Amino acid sequence: MSTIKTYEIIMVPDPVLRETAQAITRVDDAIRKQMDRMLQTMYDAPGIGLAANQVNLLNRVLVMDLSKREEETAPAEPIFMANPEIIWESEEMSVMEEGCLSIPRQYADIERPAQVRVKYLDYHNKEAELTADGLLSHCVQHEIDHLNGVLFVDYLSRLKRNMMLKKVEKLKKHQEM
Repeated sequence: MSTIKTYEIIMVPDPVLRETAQAITRVDDAIRKQMDRMLQTMYDAPGIGLAANQVNLLNRVLVMDLSKREEETAPAEPIFMANPEIIWESEEMSVMEEGCLSIPRQYADIERPAQVRVKYLDYHNKEAELTADGLLSHCVQHEIDHLNGVLFVDYLSRLKRNMMLKKVEKLKKHQEM
């Protein structure tokens, strides 16, 4: 059992999910503590990525870990990013099924650039770059979208998006009973 306190994950239609997160000046102990709590929240959900907006914080911080996706016993390989910025994206596109902890049990095929290069501050406040493809590319783009107030359902037709959001509302009502 983890001793790290977790955050509550914010669900649609909460307006914080539509806000743009603000850049941080540096990764200090407070931000590292936030990153650790976000990572534990993501693991407990369970998910593979989590952005600050999803836990009601509006700074440009995200966490990801794709290691346990295929194998439960795989060692954790967390990625911590502050102020992530896509500095290059491929012209080649990729389609993958995406879901979101803030839009529970809803999935859709989303088209994004197949590869991206992201510049960010890491857990130790060092500038870093990550070139991503496949699932990691989709995940990092999805989480950066969150920091910009964009949800994966925004890539869908209005009809599909509204159907999904209505399903989430129904799910929430049934859980409150």
